[in-house]
Amino acid sequence: MTAAPPRTVEQERRYRQQRLAAALRLFARFGFDDGAGGHFTARDPEDPERFWINPFGMPFGHVRVSDLLLVDADGEVVSGSGRINPAGFIIHSQIHTARPDVVAAVHTHSTYGRAWATLGRRLDPLTQDACAFYADHEVFDGFEGVVLDSEEGKRIAERLGGNKAVILRNHGLLTVGGSVQEAAWWFISMDRSCQVQLLAEAAGSPVPISDRVARATAETMGTPGMGRLNFRPLYADIVRAQPDLLE
Repeated sequence: MTAAPPRTVEQERRYRQQRLAAALRLFARFGFDDGAGGHFTARDPEDPERFWINPFGMPFGHVRVSDLLLVDADGEVVSGSGRINPAGFIIHSQIHTARPDVVAAVHTHSTYGRAWATLGRRLDPLTQDACAFYADHEVFDGFEGVVLDSEEGKRIAERLGGNKAVILRNHGLLTVGGSVQEAAWWFISMDRSCQVQLLAEAAGSPVPISDRVARATAETMGTPGMGRLNFRPLYADIVRAQPDLLE
């Protein structure tokens, strides 16, 4: 079978933009948007120091490709019309700087993510899906209010380390990936894993998966390919239901 030819820079940019807009629409569907909070970024394929981000104050469910903003290393909008979330720039710029392998990063104020974040704990390997985060996420316990200080952004990036996710105590979840699809799916899956653990602990004493089995399961469920695979049907569904997002 002949491999598909590599995408040009323009094609890759459009590819990332389409999946970024689709992910934001999906997040609106899942109830991850909360007022003007939340931000999702995708690194530009031509200039790695710049990234695309959703406009500040625009509902996730309204975002189209043409609404996305390109931001430079100084936080200036160099393409598109609108404002950016100041806290979003501080957090994401530090993550993109610290992690050259990260193409996309997302943080929103999802309900179950926020609820779990108040506990200041890592997720336990209670289900197959939660195993995707086994030994691959951290907790940032330095909450000092809205992130408007670049030094706090650096500390968040440092705590994230080489992992796919970090739980921001008293704040919410943040996930990253080598593609928009991965970052989006890890956020969706992590929020659901928070919901499951909250429900399980409310009902009784859940039995965790053993370290050996959890680690082996993570090698299947936590791979980049699995993140992209799980996002694929969600993307197809939202594009069919809301094709205007591609405009």
